[in-house]
Amino acid sequence: MGSVDDTARLRLLNDLGRAFAARIEIDRLVPFVIRPSREVLNAGGASVLLLDDERQEFYFPYVAEDEAEVAEALLALRFPADRGIAGVVLETGRPLRVDDAQRDARFYGGVDERTGIVTRNVLAAPLASHHGTIGVLQVINHQGPGPFSDDDLALLEALAGSVAIALENARLYAQVKASAERLQTEVGALRRDVARSQLFSEIVGTGDAMADVFRLMESAAAAPIAVLVEGETGTGKELVARMVHRASPRAEASFLAVNCAALPETLLESELFGHKRGAFTGAVQDRRGLFEAADGGTIFLDEIGEMPASMQPKLLRVLQEGEVTPLGETRPRKVDVRLVSATNRDLEAAMKEGAFREDLYYRVAAFPIRLPPLRERREDIPLLVDRLLGVGRSRQKKDVPGIDAAALECLTRFDWPGNVRELQNEIERAIALAHAGELITCQHLSPKLLPRDGSVMPAVEGAVMAVVGAKTSSGARTSLRQARTAFEVRFIGEVLRQQNGNVSRAAEALGLSRVALQKKMKEHGLRDL
Repeated sequence: MGSVDDTARLRLLNDLGRAFAARIEIDRLVPFVIRPSREVLNAGGASVLLLDDERQEFYFPYVAEDEAEVAEALLALRFPADRGIAGVVLETGRPLRVDDAQRDARFYGGVDERTGIVTRNVLAAPLASHHGTIGVLQVINHQGPGPFSDDDLALLEALAGSVAIALENARLYAQVKASAERLQTEVGALRRDVARSQLFSEIVGTGDAMADVFRLMESAAAAPIAVLVEGETGTGKELVARMVHRASPRAEASFLAVNCAALPETLLESELFGHKRGAFTGAVQDRRGLFEAADGGTIFLDEIGEMPASMQPKLLRVLQEGEVTPLGETRPRKVDVRLVSATNRDLEAAMKEGAFREDLYYRVAAFPIRLPPLRERREDIPLLVDRLLGVGRSRQKKDVPGIDAAALECLTRFDWPGNVRELQNEIERAIALAHAGELITCQHLSPKLLPRDGSVMPAVEGAVMAVVGAKTSSGARTSLRQARTAFEVRFIGEVLRQQNGNVSRAAEALGLSRVALQKKMKEHGLRDL
């Protein structure tokens, strides 16, 4: 029976003491611990088996093996925490020496089967912390004559006590570090969100189409189901996603967004799942992915239809298993994230064509919400214009009181291929062109919005022609000022009649404030309409 040399033992304990003071990260600490343990105990292999409390399984975060294939197999291996010599040590909380493992009824042969090694003898000691036993420190296959000795077991037990304390400290440090990384990732994502955020905080809509959207949003917010927001570019898909999150039980947690079309595949995978230092060129430090940063909250995948085909099964696994594996790591991490996606493509058609995985489609499209294009809800355009004018005035610090009826009609009848975003840009441009105190008119709008035949809006075309053709009592044509005044009287009167005399609705349709409309009504003697 061999025993550990006293000098080597003291040297190992001294080295470990210095290592614990210098290394606080687990991935640097444990390899330093187990390699000297293997050497001093003259063992064929040494490993730390940590307990996954949630699954009640052992896993090997770090191993010391000469053969790379064996080490790789061990790192990917998990087995029930009540099996084998390690299971006995975990349950009893006492170290154990087994001289002939193959004939011991407690031995679990599953590890040997997976790795191809043959375990002859074993030393195992519990890693006992203040919060209970967190794992087992184990060495196998004594390389000297005979099995391990009692002195070897005593040394392993002493090492295990120190290792357990160091692991607990390292875990606490890892939690603090993870929180800091998560906060850093979240802050970065939120900064991007602010830069691209919508210019208004609510969805504007009064018609039946938007009523359906609001109803679906309310139902989606109350359930944890995955939501797919469908709609053309610029319809406000991210705004819908944010409001679903804001109305959900996860409202106090993070909402993090990423555009799947904006990043190449490697960067997208790192952005979503994170990476370990050295996982690829430029990965100089560990980084938490958005799924971990959004744990407990919502992650928004914009343009999910543009996700590379090779990324789709990885996302599917995350959705199925509720866990992510950062690039460069083998051990998955649990996450609790609500998924909201968006696309401007026909995702169902892409699935049928084979461009999008069928199993992933049914995962992300469990609850679809279709946003109608602006041309299908023209009744909302005056409301949107009013909202965007207010935001634009504030952004540009310019007093533009409103928009005249003819310009509003041009905005209302245009088809808006870019939807609300395009309308927003048009309003910003018009404000920039208008002088302070000046109403926005057709001359401030883009040429594409104006009628190609030069005609004015159909609703008031007859009134315009009547004014232009009118003559004064002296037979002279009316002046431009007189024509404009007459046109304004006729048009406001017509809108008031259409709104059954409701001043608030008429002001809204005209793009004026209620006070401004009342002033014009008084000026033109329209009080009795």
